[in-house]
Order: sequence, then structure tokens, then C-alpha cells
Amino acid sequence: MTKKQKKMLKRILIASALMIVLAFLPVTGILKFALYMVPYFVIGHDILRKAFLGVKNKQMFDESFLMAVATVGAILLGEYTEGVAVMLFFQIGEWFQSYAVGKSRRNISRLMDIRPDYANIEDENGNLEQVDPDEVAVGTVIVVQPGEKVPIDGIIVEGASTLNTAALTGESLPRDVEEGDEIISGCINMTGLLRIRTTKEFGESTVSKILDMVENASSRKSRSENFISRFAYYYTPIVCYSALALAIIPPVVLMFTGNPANWGEWIYRALTFLVISCPCALVISIPLSFFAGIGGASSAGVLVKGSNYLEALAYTKTVVFDKTGTMTQGVFEVADINGVSIENDRLIEIAALAESYSTHPISKSLQKAYGKEIDKNRLGEVQEIGGHGVVAQVDGAQVLAGNDKLMAKYGIEYTAADAVGTVVYIAVDGRFAGHILISDIMKPTSKAAIAALKAIGVKKTVMLTGDNKAVADKVAEDLKIDTVYSQLLPGDKVDKVEELLAAKPEKEKLVFVGDGINDAPVLSRADIGIAMGAMGSDAAIEAADVVLMDDDPLKIAKAIRIAKKCVGIVYQNIYFAIGIKVLCLILSAVGIANMWLGIFSDVGVMVLAVLNAIRALNVKNL
Repeated sequence: MTKKQKKMLKRILIASALMIVLAFLPVTGILKFALYMVPYFVIGHDILRKAFLGVKNKQMFDESFLMAVATVGAILLGEYTEGVAVMLFFQIGEWFQSYAVGKSRRNISRLMDIRPDYANIEDENGNLEQVDPDEVAVGTVIVVQPGEKVPIDGIIVEGASTLNTAALTGESLPRDVEEGDEIISGCINMTGLLRIRTTKEFGESTVSKILDMVENASSRKSRSENFISRFAYYYTPIVCYSALALAIIPPVVLMFTGNPANWGEWIYRALTFLVISCPCALVISIPLSFFAGIGGASSAGVLVKGSNYLEALAYTKTVVFDKTGTMTQGVFEVADINGVSIENDRLIEIAALAESYSTHPISKSLQKAYGKEIDKNRLGEVQEIGGHGVVAQVDGAQVLAGNDKLMAKYGIEYTAADAVGTVVYIAVDGRFAGHILISDIMKPTSKAAIAALKAIGVKKTVMLTGDNKAVADKVAEDLKIDTVYSQLLPGDKVDKVEELLAAKPEKEKLVFVGDGINDAPVLSRADIGIAMGAMGSDAAIEAADVVLMDDDPLKIAKAIRIAKKCVGIVYQNIYFAIGIKVLCLILSAVGIANMWLGIFSDVGVMVLAVLNAIRALNVKNL
């Protein structure tokens, strides 16, 4: 508990003890009034102050004003016990709500533990100096000792170790790293000493982006939260004026008809009406439900950028996937080399040289298969054509390295390869030289991810890829994906998503899952964009609404289940709170409900709604 919560709990206990004592004291008149004022001011002085300030600032229609009017009115009518009890139970509800929010915040704040306090830089004498991570320039070699957090993204230049990535991915399984491996900030170095050359500034590192996502998530409100805000804005003044009418109109009508006015009875009913009408359960529990849902998701390695995205995710019926790096590992290996007019060794050599400036995984696999250092002096002009391949000058000759569209574009007669995999066709000086077959490796959970999505009610799964039809169809068949579109350029993917969006019902949502920089436009266009965070590009993570920190496609279904549970809790609270309120308001207006029932309908409903809301934190078994 926080210091403020402990202080409030102390006030609650003191006021409760005084109430119990006063219940057994045989006092009456002014002495009884004076004695009851002690617990009343102990427990309610801050509410009375807020109500006074609200009236002073002409912003009085809130729960503090309702409680102040209701309790002061009850005391003026001589209902001391009920007046103090209303204030006491209201404060108990507020304390409980504060505790629940604190618990949810603590869950999210575990992420804040990944914020590094310093970075170690070695001076010329070999001594380590602790500096602010913001001051570390790109390319600086930092030292991370066992037990320390990795402060900035980089590449290991010396050392090997085991990393604890639980704060980022929600998984306890450690990850082994060694020299040459990329490493992201926020992990904890468990064993060996590492020297890391930074590749980003601290502000652009993974840890900073994650913290920024979480800290700003609450600013993006869901449709349900906006509805409750509008509801409370109009609802509170309406019930205040309704209570005033209930206190005045019936007695006046009774007077004109020659009956006793019974002012005290009608004022009491109006005060009970005010207590019942307080919208605390809705105003508190709905944002708390989404807050808890985002906190629970973050603990599972699913970062949701706002409650609006969490709510939308619950209505997902179509999931569209990129292939490479999303459903496959993006780890390409050369499976076959087939030289036609030149030797195989020469074919892989010129292909690796031509592709050496590209950062595409296929380029890296060609260079790996070549196995020698690339001599950039042998290269002339290099042009990369999106969705086609590369045109480069190698040893003075024009080399084309790419797919069948590149061959067609330059009018090269080639022999199409009948193989499942990514085929790189090579032409030298306008003559077909051969092809290289490259295969990608499927992620171990991809098939289970599709099955899990269908099990939770996703109607349609679609895969979009720039790969050739044979490869795309084989992957889709293996994974049981419903529809596949192949040989797409980045712009074609946006067009396909536009078509799918136009064809679906408005309430149903479409999710696109991708990882590459070319997926950023599609991630932005989809109803909800989900990016693979651990290996995904910065552009994809920036454009996405949800980020999976461990690149596991199985987490997509988990994210949707979390969203469904959270939205289910929200609607349970809305129906429960409004239903009980309406029933009790009717009962109070006709004189059946007293202030004790009013206390239950306000504080009791709020406590039950808050208890229900914090269930959204528990996502372990989803």
C-alpha cells in the first residue's frame, strides 16, 4: 500500500470504531449530533472540501457533490447513523478502488524495471565509468557486467552470456548470446561480461520505445470509456435535478390537494436517490478494466498501445499475415545452386556480390553461402528494384539477380525453376546464367497459431507475400491458412487489405501481422496492426497498434483472448451497474428503498465492479 492508502485505511478504521462505540451509547439531542460529527469529519473532510471547491469553481456535478449533499441532508434530518455510514462506505469503496488501480499499476510498472539507470564505458586505463545512457553516442562500446541491464541496443563485439528476457517477452526461458549477435536493451545479463557496440541512441532503443508505448497507452481511450465519460457528463446533473424535483414537487402537490406535505419523508427519499445515483461503479470500473487488461497483456509480452486497440482486438474476425519473419523465421539458407552458362561457384559468387548492398535476408543468405569477404571494389553501380531484385555492375558485367519479374522486365529468356522455395534467377550481360534456390524455415508455433485463432472464432486467415506462388501455396497448405496471395509488391499488400476491409461487416475487425519495414503501410491501414517486436523493424513497431515482444505468432491468439476477456468484463460491469442503479432509483422514488439500500447500490456495486475489473489482470491461463 502507498502512504496515502495507509492514511486512508487508518481514517476508515478510526471512523468505524467510533461508529461502533456510538451505536451502544445512550445519548440523544445535541450531544448525539456532536458525537456523530467526530467520525463524520474524520472520514469525510476531504470529500466535503472537494464538493465545496467544485461548487466554487462551478464544476459541482461529481460524486463528491452527491455524497456531500446526501450525507449533510441526512444529518439535518436527524439520520446521523445513515449520514455517517454513507460517507464511511463511500470512502471504503474509494480506498478499494485506489488499491485495485495500484495493483494494476504495479503490474505495468514491472516493465519500468527494464529502464536502465546507467551505461558502463571503459576509459583508457580500463576502468569502468557509469554515464547516463542518453549521453552514449552510436558506435560506442559499452560494458555490461553480470546482473546488469542492457541499456542500449547493439551488437556484441566481445563475450558470451545468457540473457533474462522475461521483462520484455513475459517468458522465463533464458536466451544464449555470443559475439556477433544483436542484443536489445531491457534484457538482464545473467552470466558473462559483454562488450557491446551500440547501434542506436538510447531514445531510439527498444527499452525507450516500450516504456513510451506503455506510458502513453492510457491516452488512447476505448469506445466504451468515451461512452462512460459522456454518460457521466449528462447523467450526474440529470439525477441531481431529479432528486431536487423529488424533494419539492410531491410535497407541493400534496399540499395543494389538502394532504400532509411530509417534507421530511420526501427529502429523505431525494437524498437516498442521490446516494443511489452516484455513477462511481461505471466511472471507476470501466477504465480500470482496460488498464488491468493492458497490464495483464504487458506481463505476457504483448504491448497494447491503447485501450481503443484492446477493445477493437476483441472483435477480430479476419487475421492477415505477412509470411517472411512472421510465420517463418526469416532465416534463409541456400538449398540448391544450378548454373546453366557458368559454374555453380561462379554463380553464387556474382550473386553474393550483386546483392551485397542489400539488407534483405535473401542477400544475407547468399553472402553466407559464398563464405568469403565481399570485395566492394569489384562492384560498380548498384540499383535495387522493389519487388523484383537487384541490377549491379560486377567485374564490369551487368548482373541481374532477382525473381521471374526481373527477368521478364529485362526480356531475359530463362528456365523457370520447378521448386518450392525462393528462387533467385541470375543473368549476366543479358544472358541467363542459372538460378539459386533459397528456403525459409517455418516458426515452430506457426501451425498451432492458426489453429488457435480458428478455435477462438476467427473466421478467415489470409497470407500476403512477395514470394512466388509455389512457395506461398505450400506454406499456406502446411499451416492451414484459408487464403493466400503471392508475388505482391508492398503497394499490392495495401490494396489487398483494402479489399478485405471493404468486404467485411463494419463491426468485425481485421488484424494485419507483419515485421518488415515494407509492412508499415499495411500495419497502419488495418483495423489493428500487430508487429513482431523482438526482430521486427523500427518502422513496423512504430506503425503497429500491438507489439509481440517475442515474435511468437501463437501470442496473437493470446492477445485476442485477453481482449475478449477484458471487453467481456467491461460489459458485465456496465449491465450490472446500470441495472442495479435503475432498479434502486425506482425503489427509492416510491419509498421502498432506504439509505442503507442506497449505500449498497453505490458502494457495494462499485466494490463488486472493481473486483470484477481486476480479473483482467489474470491472463496466465488464457
